[in-house]
Amino acid sequence: MKKLVIALSAIAAFTGSAIAADLPARYTKAPPPPAPVFNWTGFYIFGGGGGGLWNADSNVQTFPGGAAITRDQRMGGSGWFGTVGIGYDWQFNGPWVAGIFGDGQFGEIRGSLSDPDFQIEGREKLRTSYAAGVRVGYLVAPQVLSYVNGGYSGSEWSGSTLTTLAAGGGPAVATTPSFRRDGWFVGGGVENNLDIFGISAPGWFMKTEYRSAFYDRISLPETDVATGALNGGAITFKPWVQTISTSLVYRFNWGGPAGARY
Repeated sequence: MKKLVIALSAIAAFTGSAIAADLPARYTKAPPPPAPVFNWTGFYIFGGGGGGLWNADSNVQTFPGGAAITRDQRMGGSGWFGTVGIGYDWQFNGPWVAGIFGDGQFGEIRGSLSDPDFQIEGREKLRTSYAAGVRVGYLVAPQVLSYVNGGYSGSEWSGSTLTTLAAGGGPAVATTPSFRRDGWFVGGGVENNLDIFGISAPGWFMKTEYRSAFYDRISLPETDVATGALNGGAITFKPWVQTISTSLVYRFNWGGPAGARY
């Protein structure tokens, strides 16, 4: 009898182990969610604002003729502006991004323009600038792009009414014409998705950018206010403009199929 009980117990234990092995596991750990695919390839638009300043090397020359009357002096101005633009980027080799863009800046960066030979001075304003260029960047994080850029820059400047330097301001003596200058720029910045600030806004980014633009020298003839004739002098002007701007960016293809995963 004792041997029969032992035999039945062994059979039951073996059968239970076999059935348990055939049963599915009660708990299976869920697989991790797939990593989000961030796609920097596509069109984007942006708009924002910022501040800037210009410096200009300037002297006085005879006009016509161009003989220097004074040595170069440094003049400058500062102010605020708004900006809008459009561009297209390509993401390649994983974290690298390259693109083309165009933008415009509108405002008044104001400073002084003077003729120390005749002791007269006026206000000069950078009203509009525009640029077309390329940028190349590296994704320091999947949603953060650090980049450099460069290309063509154009600018539109106001004319100036020159007055005597008497205390309290004197009467208008001469005027200089408005003008435009072509040049080139270099710069750089950082662009990031708003999600890193805890804002759920797919496709929306913020970028902050520094830019330095260099323009050719121009000779601005002075016109006598009383007679309307040229007074024989001209002020030269060679500007260098620096700006810092912050813009909101909307990327049309953000989150779509990516050519390369970061």
